Parts: sequence; structure tokens; C-alpha cells
Amino acid sequence: MAAVRFLVFDTESVADGELVSKLRYPGEGLKPKAAVDRYRSELMAKHDSDFIPYTFQIPTAVAVAKVSADFRIIDVVALDEPKYRPHILTEHFWRGWEKYGRPTLVSFNGRTFDVPLLELSAFRFGLPIPTWFALQAKSFEQPRNRFNLDAHIDLQEMLTNFGSTRFTGGLNLASNLIGKPGKMDVQGDMVQDMFDAGRLKEINDYCRCDVLDTYFVFLRSRVVLGQLSLDEEQGIVAETKTWLLKRAKETPAYGAYLERWGDWTSPW
Repeated sequence: MAAVRFLVFDTESVADGELVSKLRYPGEGLKPKAAVDRYRSELMAKHDSDFIPYTFQIPTAVAVAKVSADFRIIDVVALDEPKYRPHILTEHFWRGWEKYGRPTLVSFNGRTFDVPLLELSAFRFGLPIPTWFALQAKSFEQPRNRFNLDAHIDLQEMLTNFGSTRFTGGLNLASNLIGKPGKMDVQGDMVQDMFDAGRLKEINDYCRCDVLDTYFVFLRSRVVLGQLSLDEEQGIVAETKTWLLKRAKETPAYGAYLERWGDWTSPW
């Protein structure tokens, strides 16, 4: 099997209701769900979004695509399946990164959300991750350094020149530009309600599909950077479609993804 060179990943998270109740509404005795509902309502009224800050959240899904040096998918996994325990998700992510020799992480907006969430989860659960912080290395060589692309490629940062512009549309837009599904039946603002309804597997299926979108955006970014030709990229996309078709029966999320598959139309 080819060595893992990149880990393309995505997370989903839910609010810690007990923490929200304790810190946002001290002394009111609010039940966790009631506290989360109230906080979401307040956020919606102020910001037209009810997404609770990641500092109050815990991971409920972490999906990872293992990718080789030639940019081909080796495997896609949902961590700690089928239990999806927050502390185990966190441990498996960081220990997996170490196990595979600290491959380059690839995300979309991971610098702002996914990585801070997983770092804070390590703090919450008392999980040492010294190789990620690498305090003995020079600051620009530490994996957490914003401009260390050997450690982490945030595709949104690439497309915005490290935040110089606002990427309106997010991963959904970037995916649709290259013919991939983007957001399907589930969107990020639905995760909390799905979690409350016990729909953990559906959340993780959604996370898998976001990883696939991120992977295809990653491939196109390699074309822009001159690391793949357009023909090479399109060949890998076709191979990946076949890879997904072979696994669609055992992983229904792939079937749903393929139903919405679009082939990019070249203008050349």
C-alpha cells in the first residue's frame, strides 16, 4: 500500500450544553438542551446565524481521507465508528497524524475552525500533542505556523491569499465550480438538531462527503500550483469515481454523493 502523504479531513461538532448552561446562564438551572436552544436563539437574533462558537463545542464527527504522494485516495475513514466518542475522535485524529509520520493536513477553513476545535479538545481531554506544537523547532517550522504548508494546507487560505479576501460561498461554492456536489441534504447548521435526534451516523456520512469535496478541491488546487496537469487531475478524478462506485454498497454515503456527481466541463 502506498504511504500516506496527506490527510484530507473535516470535523463536525455540537455544543456542550452543560458548559453553555454553566457559563452563559449561571444560577438559572437550565437543562443542557434548553441552554443550547436559548444561546442559538440569541445568536440568530444578533448575527443571523445560530452557530455556537467552537469554544463551547466538542467534536461529534471526524472524517479523514488518506492520500498518497501522487494525490490518489488510499482510504476514507470516519473515526471511532460507530460510537463517535469525542475524546476518542480527538485521540485518533492526533495519534493517527503521528502514526502516519505527520503527513500534511489538508482542510477547507480548518485553520479557523477544525484545527482549533481539535486543539481545544486535546486541552479539554488532557491529551498531549507535543509534536504538533514542536516547541523546540524554529517558529516558522512549527506545524501550527500559519504559513507552514508542509504541515497544513488550508485551501480557503490558499484561495484568499491567507485571508486577504473573503471567500463567500465556502466549500460548497468551490466544489460546485468543479462539478462536485457540495452541500447535499445536510448542512452544518443542521448538525446540532441531528445530534439531539440521535442521528450520529448521518452526521458522520455528511462529514465523509465534505471530505470528498475537500479532496476534489485539493486536486484542482494542485493544478493551479503546477503540481498536476489538468489531464492528470481529470484522470485521478475518474479513478476516484470508480473507487467510490466499488464501495458504495458498504458505505451508502458514497452512493448519495455519486447521485449528485457532476463532471467538470473543460472550456479548452
